[in-house]
Amino acid sequence: PLCAANIDNEWIPSCPTHLKPVVGIKFDTLQQGISFYENYARLSGFDTRLYSTKKRKSDGKISLKYCVCNKEGFRETPRLQSNCKKKRPITRMGYNARITLKLINDQDNYIIFSFHEGHTHPLTTPNSAHHTKQSRNLTLAHKKYIMDNSRAILELLNPTD
Repeated sequence: PLCAANIDNEWIPSCPTHLKPVVGIKFDTLQQGISFYENYARLSGFDTRLYSTKKRKSDGKISLKYCVCNKEGFRETPRLQSNCKKKRPITRMGYNARITLKLINDQDNYIIFSFHEGHTHPLTTPNSAHHTKQSRNLTLAHKKYIMDNSRAILELLNPTD
């Protein structure tokens, strides 16, 4: 994707307008809204995560769902643990790139209630998009290859006569 920095030093994704979230777009289910944002994110060069949910007290239905860029917000500082061997890298940058999906009261549909598209980090290019977390999925063939090699190594280490 081609990105341009705006005045506030935010990176704005460049993608076709029909794929960009707009406040007021209606979805039949919550999952359709989440999938729409994930598709937009994949084409724009960033990963997403599900952030927060608010439910109605009357029937327990999800009334608000926040989907954010995986670098949104700040990670809570963990307590120091003596058995911690590896420090985790800082991945969250503290900005508000997100979408909010809201339940329409008289229907079971969801709409895009709010949308902020600015990012404080550069987005991935199409050539490096396969390195993003959501793109790193093992196929069944890869899993079988790993299992076969693991069995072969175990047989070499522990031969049975």
